[in-house]
Amino acid sequence: MSTTASVNSKTRGLWVAYGTNGVVGSIRHSDDGYVVVMSGADAETGTYPSLEVAKGALYSHMIPGSGWPRYQEH
Repeated sequence: MSTTASVNSKTRGLWVAYGTNGVVGSIRHSDDGYVVVMSGADAETGTYPSLEVAKGALYSHMIPGSGWPRYQEH
């Protein structure tokens, strides 16, 4: 899976992930797939083939023991 986004890709959707203490990351849908970025990160976590896989990837990068985040589409 690619960890860099294509310069020419267009964003088709954006989901913000909220944990108990606020925003923990986001997922954006582009031509390349679903791109995960964790809050405070300098780089993308990765690009995934589906929204559900991206949600799992985002959750796997949260602090162990965290609850499943709430996603809100923007």
